[in-house]
Amino acid sequence: MSQLPLPISPRAFDALIMPAALALLPVKMASRPARVMLLAIALQESSLAHREQIGGPARGLLQFERGGGVRGVLTHPASRDYADRVCRLRDVQPTPAQVYAALAGDDVLAVALGRLLLWTDPQALPDDEQGGWALYARVWRPGHPRPDDWPGNYQTAIRAVA
Repeated sequence: MSQLPLPISPRAFDALIMPAALALLPVKMASRPARVMLLAIALQESSLAHREQIGGPARGLLQFERGGGVRGVLTHPASRDYADRVCRLRDVQPTPAQVYAALAGDDVLAVALGRLLLWTDPQALPDDEQGGWALYARVWRPGHPRPDDWPGNYQTAIRAVA
């Protein structure tokens, strides 16, 4: 799949990028709450308009940092085997440097790894805005969290996920 032009609409993200990313993972990871969370996080992190963080080191629509989310999914016991498989299917060496370099050019990789980062959390995926915020804050650990933006992003995600 080639990159979609930016900005990407929430519906296009859900209809085009999300299915390709989730197809790389076990079916159990493709739930509606997972899709809502991934879209809400992408809206929160990049507004679906940036694959490279403005003034920062993060990459991809979900804004992973090399020593944070990238290293996390590649090494966490719950995600590392899945991450290795995803990387190989996307023709990316499963190392922090190689994955980080690939994220800005591969939306499918970014979303699949985003799902794996959510998978590392031991709590069940939430199905509500407050629970979604708590999960996002706990797992992404944003430097500038912008809690006032979350309700709108979460509601946009709810509407867009079919």
